[in-house]
Amino acid sequence: MPTSFPSELTLELGLDEAEDPSALRHHAARALGVPEPELPRLVPRRRSIDARRGRVRLCWLVELGAAPDAALGGAPPRELRGPARTLILGDGPAGLFAAYQLARRGVACTVLERGKQVQPRRHDLKLLQRRGVVDPDSNYCFGEGGAGTYSDGKLYTRAHKRGNVRDVLELLVLHGAPEHLLTDARPHIGSNRLPKVVQALRERLEGVGVGFRFGARAVGLLTRGGGADRRVAGVRLEGGEELEAERVVLATGHSARDVYDWLAALGVPLEPKGFAVGVRIEHPQQLIDQRQYGRFAGHPKLPSAAYRVVEQVEGRGVFSFCMCPGGWVVPAATAPEELVVNGMSLSRRDSPYANSGLVVAVEPSDWESAGYVGALGGVELQRRLERAAFAAGGGAQVAPAQRASDFLARRRSRSLPESSYIPGLREAPLDEVLDVAGVGLNARLGRALSAFERTIPGYAGEEAVLIGVESRTSSPVRVPRDPVTLEAPGLAGLYPCGEGSGHAGGIVSAAVDGVRVAEAIAQALGGGG
Repeated sequence: MPTSFPSELTLELGLDEAEDPSALRHHAARALGVPEPELPRLVPRRRSIDARRGRVRLCWLVELGAAPDAALGGAPPRELRGPARTLILGDGPAGLFAAYQLARRGVACTVLERGKQVQPRRHDLKLLQRRGVVDPDSNYCFGEGGAGTYSDGKLYTRAHKRGNVRDVLELLVLHGAPEHLLTDARPHIGSNRLPKVVQALRERLEGVGVGFRFGARAVGLLTRGGGADRRVAGVRLEGGEELEAERVVLATGHSARDVYDWLAALGVPLEPKGFAVGVRIEHPQQLIDQRQYGRFAGHPKLPSAAYRVVEQVEGRGVFSFCMCPGGWVVPAATAPEELVVNGMSLSRRDSPYANSGLVVAVEPSDWESAGYVGALGGVELQRRLERAAFAAGGGAQVAPAQRASDFLARRRSRSLPESSYIPGLREAPLDEVLDVAGVGLNARLGRALSAFERTIPGYAGEEAVLIGVESRTSSPVRVPRDPVTLEAPGLAGLYPCGEGSGHAGGIVSAAVDGVRVAEAIAQALGGGG
């Protein structure tokens, strides 16, 4: 290969060339100024859509002269023997990938999950959607696969410096996810496909000896020793059963508030952590397509359009979060008489609606000045908002809602547009709901909405509806850990992990953190089983 060839090349293709390998070679040869027969091997690495300045193109990052990829998934899990030396609390991405990495290293472990397996979990989600019945242990947040399993499966992450993101994506593909995850700039599985992938991962791990127990809610830790010598000795389950272990991975997710309570009772250090709260905004997908794609809207090669908006208002960011093109708004409460909304979409993203969280960043200083004190002050802020939303909706997970234009005008909505939210919407003044928090949400949200309307005309118009409240963007608590051993200070053998411990945000970053914690455990055990 001539030394003048770059190692990578970004190519722009027309929409009708999306699936044509010969088009890649044609455009690469033209970009490099060489005949096609002289081209080195082309390996597509990343595919994205450029929809700027009235132009919509497909962009491929292509590696030149690359060797064929090795087999997917890297090192396989090993057959495990002997008793489990590690307990993993939580079967979300952090816990599941920690178990996978431990199995690769020959370390026996058992995963304890308070919720149910993916299939029986569906029945509880149906009751939540249709009747507003919240099962505190089986819902959109708790159960096999964690919060992401039935709320979209978006895999975009900026956590590439924290670990091997490619390894996580390859393992998902190896267990049934579509191969385009490996090249899409913003990979997405969909809530119809991800449950099968999660189940396949679990079944493979069970096949090599990893234990899984569902309906096993941890209510405390067993410890031994004292002072600087205190360490984990196991886990206590609801009902009184005690399980012994040398190591415990805390991968319980951002909504397991009871875990923070018993950690605090044990004297485990907790820290308040900034997060974001607000509403979910929903539009007709056609409106977003027209604004993002212009004259190309409706082209069969284009997916439902996404967007990202952000504005700084009074020193705090206001931004879109978990944007779901062609998606649905869903109830994500984990306790009765609380109301939380989230978004999801299926793999085809073909719902007639687009929705996104529209949230305001809040810091510990914000809620402390409003009277929420201590490490769990952010949790209390969440609860107060969620209870206010439940009351404003009138029960049964009916959500309070307001047209965006009426929110800006500070007037009641006389009617509401059609919505994807199955429990239903009830007209309510969302400014009164948000004011309950006492942290200045309304003013910041209103100013940002006006700015977003200028960027995307119609964004805050009559067709846009605000639905309250979006309050589980990330954990408001961090469980600190030693930067080298990754153990909790003052309690050797406890490994805070993933989103619930404040060390990740999203499916892939949580999975990467689970792998990192598993490596730390394997090294502490002498490199393996």
